[in-house]
Amino acid sequence: MAIQIDPQELAPQPITPPEVAAEKDVRVATEAAESFISEKRLGDRIKQLRLKKSMGLVELGRHTGLSASFLSQLETGRVVPTLRNLARIALVFSKDLSYFFEPEPKTLFRVQRGKDRIRLPQSGTDDPAYYFESLGYLIPDRQLDPYFAEFLPNMTPRRAHQHPGCEFLYVLEGELDITHGEGKHRLGAGDAVYFDANTPHSYANASNEPAKALIVTLQGNAASANSGSGALPTGNGKTRGLNNGSSSVMRPRTTEGTTQTPQ
Repeated sequence: MAIQIDPQELAPQPITPPEVAAEKDVRVATEAAESFISEKRLGDRIKQLRLKKSMGLVELGRHTGLSASFLSQLETGRVVPTLRNLARIALVFSKDLSYFFEPEPKTLFRVQRGKDRIRLPQSGTDDPAYYFESLGYLIPDRQLDPYFAEFLPNMTPRRAHQHPGCEFLYVLEGELDITHGEGKHRLGAGDAVYFDANTPHSYANASNEPAKALIVTLQGNAASANSGSGALPTGNGKTRGLNNGSSSVMRPRTTEGTTQTPQ
């Protein structure tokens, strides 16, 4: 049986000269480098460092030995920097070279629409003293918990509760009685209170109309790390201490510009 051979298979195949192949590899490497530089946004990072120091291109050029025009092209992504150039820039800003290649930290920004809020307790609960809606349940690993709360009139107050951390409450409408330890304070619209939540506390509507408030709780370790000595700001820019087990009521300013004395 005769074997058929395609004449084209016997034709000599073109050979790519080594220098052409090398040129192609270099071109691919250059494109990959430019893509990498663009992805890491090196120019933006350099510009952010420069502006944070209120430094102009000419001044940065004097420190690095690079021209202002080159730095401008570098910041806008029109040139690819060498490691030597990046090292010079990093030294000026006391940064390690790895700073330019580490992933950028993602800032947290989350919008929660009113229609997405869940009102608790659910309808049908026997005689709730108040309803609340979490304003931050969609945020993972949150360090504080904000709530919108509505306190119903003529209802038996809930028993006192306590939890680690601190709590802040701002009255939006109506009047509230806040019991904290052995103390009791009445707050009206515009009043706010900040207190140690480790102390037993409770809320009660103090009028015949619904009362509404914004409540923010800061849990255990986060509260300790952020509050320091527990200092609170005052109207004159100074601070006053807030020891464990205590509370501080903040009133809106009067028309004379003074602050009402807390109860």
